[in-house]
Order: sequence, then structure tokens, then C-alpha cells
Amino acid sequence: MKTIIHNIKTIYTSKLKPPVKGKDMASIETIDQPYLVIEDGIIQVIDKGNYHKHLDSDTEIYDAKQSIMIPGLIDSHTHLVFGGSREFEFSQKIAGVPYLDILAAGGGILNTVNATKYASFDELYEQAKKSLDEMFLFGVTSLEVKSGYGLDLETEMKQLKVAKLLNENHPIDIYMTYLGAHALPKEYKDKRDKYIDQVIEDLNVIHQEKLADYVDVFCETGVFTAKETKKILTAAKKLGFKLRVHSDEIESIGGTKVSINLEAKTVDHLMAITESDMELLAKSNTIGNLLPSTSFFLNKEYAPARKMIEKGMALAVSSDYNPGSTPSENYQLTLQIAGNKLRMLPTEILTASTINPAYSLDIDEFVGSIEVGKSADLLLLDCPNLDYFIYHYGINHTHSVFKKGKLFIENRKVVDE
Repeated sequence: MKTIIHNIKTIYTSKLKPPVKGKDMASIETIDQPYLVIEDGIIQVIDKGNYHKHLDSDTEIYDAKQSIMIPGLIDSHTHLVFGGSREFEFSQKIAGVPYLDILAAGGGILNTVNATKYASFDELYEQAKKSLDEMFLFGVTSLEVKSGYGLDLETEMKQLKVAKLLNENHPIDIYMTYLGAHALPKEYKDKRDKYIDQVIEDLNVIHQEKLADYVDVFCETGVFTAKETKKILTAAKKLGFKLRVHSDEIESIGGTKVSINLEAKTVDHLMAITESDMELLAKSNTIGNLLPSTSFFLNKEYAPARKMIEKGMALAVSSDYNPGSTPSENYQLTLQIAGNKLRMLPTEILTASTINPAYSLDIDEFVGSIEVGKSADLLLLDCPNLDYFIYHYGINHTHSVFKKGKLFIENRKVVDE
């Protein structure tokens, strides 16, 4: 099947080889009044002028109605699969109750761990699918999904199997990460080493079952130390896993250096990153993955994105969708917060939500930019220009979503088959 998309106002896309770093993140190609020819889900032609020479008896024509086009969005840090929700904590947070007090009263991450443990596979699947459908409406076409709300092998595997089935059944492509070292289970309070050894042992099962390509660790004060993080990630790397790391969210305790030394694909959060670590990241190919929606929801400091860009780092921007600190599927809002609070330019944000996260997930050869030979993962936006997409915040700008050349979303609604 051949599809021609015409009457596009402007295409905005990165054409640089990732990871795209520093000032290059603002380098975007624009093509005015183009058309695309797509065949078997792959972009075959990007051109201007008369598209009729490409018509044949099996061609579908799609009128973009002067909307702008960008690559399908790639959200490279989420916690999609979990049980329950945590709205009962919201009033406590607003009232200033410390998180540790909420945790001691049975709330916080351990509440989600408990709810996830006792939720059935079908319950987790249906809850995650509902969120996934919402993400698709906002133009997300590729997604990273972490486990981490089990803290035991059975529940962690249940989360990953839910993500795997969603990947098989849903248009969005899902890439799985094992996050057994998300927190220390309360039953291991005085047996830290034993839990870390258990996580490392469980890596073998995750690897054998092919349930994840990535392993993550939460390296932070009160969670896992840099030494513990190194031990887990070194074992994961020996098994062939690629690495992603939560680091420098509250304090800088060495997780970023560990991540760089082990050639992690991303180091995530980075609100407390030091300038020396920024300089080390700039020299590496590890992506700094920023999560501004988390800072927004928790009323915390934002990552120093401008300084990171000045130092020459490669950045991605992700939602961190989860029940405790970012309960929103609106990835477009995350990008708008990146503009307003991280002080990132719209062109930098486009790079950080397309080609750089594609690189971090090892899919940049297929998606992340609009180029001949790549998959037609495309987002049409009801915006006059790219700046408007970031400026006019809080709404869904989606006009249409194409995944692998097929139209799935039009006018913010699922297209009837």
C-alpha cells in the first residue's frame, strides 16, 4: 500500500547523527510545503511540488490541511505498569507532610508495590492500556517502560510480561527495562546485601526469559549507593543488558560517574548534578534524560538544562509517568514544561523528544527523524509553527498520528478501522 501525505505546512526534523549534543540540539531542518510518499510503512520520497507523478491505482491520499509535521514522539522514561493510584497522598503533599512520613504511614512507593503485587495480570494490563491509549493520542509512538513496583521476581516479571503483551497488541512500540533495584523492600531493611544479591540473581531469569533489554538502578541517598549501583549494573552488563540509571535526583552521590564508566545509555533526573559530572557526560555518549514533569508535580528544583547544553551534553526529555510523582500521560505538557522551566528552545526540545531518545533506545536507524528510508512514525500538529507547539501549553495539539505509515489518530480521536 502506498500513501501520499500532502498539503503539509512545514516539516521540522533533526537530520544530525545522534547523540546530538550542546548547541547542535537547536539545529533543525525545516521543509516548507512538502509532501511524503510512504510505501510499506517506510518513507520513500520527501519532495515539493506536484505529487501526482507518484499516483497509482493503489495509492491513498491524505490531506494534512496545512498542519505541521514532526517525527513521532519518543518518551524514554516511564513506569507505565502499576497497580492502584495514590491520589489519597495528594492533600498530604500539598499540606507539607514529608514523604518519609507518608511512607511510614503506608503510602509512597511501597503502597504501589503492594497494589501491584496483588493486582491480577488482566487488571494491570487494562490499567496500563488505558494510559497507553492516552499517550498515543498525544503523539507518542515509541515508549520505554520500567518495572520496579514488584521488588520481588514474580511481580517484576508480571509487570514486564504485561509490557511485552502491550507491545504485541498496541501500535506504540515498547522497550522494556528491569528496575528491580527501585527501592529496598521493607522486609530487607536490615539485609541490604542480601537484596542486592537477589536482584543480581534475578537478572539471570529476566535475561533467560527475554523480558527486558535494559537494566536500571535508583542511585540516590536512602535508596542505593554508587557502590551498590556499580555492582548491580556490572552484573547486568556482563549478561548483555544495556544500562539506564536514576541518578542525582536529590543529591549527587556518584551515580553519574558510575553510569558513564559503564557506558549507560541514559542517566536520568539530574536535578542535583555537579558541573564536573556535566563535563564528563559531555565527553561521553550517555544521554542526560531530564524529567521536568516530576519537578513540576513535586514542586522541586528543575534540572539545569541550559548549563548542560552550554557544557555540550546530549539531552532527552521524558515524562517519568508514574503514580507517585508524575501521574499524567500528557507528554506534550512535559515538553512545554521543558520550555518554560528548563528554558530549552523549541528546536532543542524537538531533538530531546525524537532523535536523542531514539538513540538511547538503539532505534535511531529506524525512527526519530523524518528521512527517506526510515519508518513513517509521524505526528501532524494543529500549529502554525514549532514555537507555537511549546508556547500554547496544556492542550493536545495532535491533528493526526501515523505509525509505520498507517493512520491511527485523526483530530485527537482513534480512526475507526
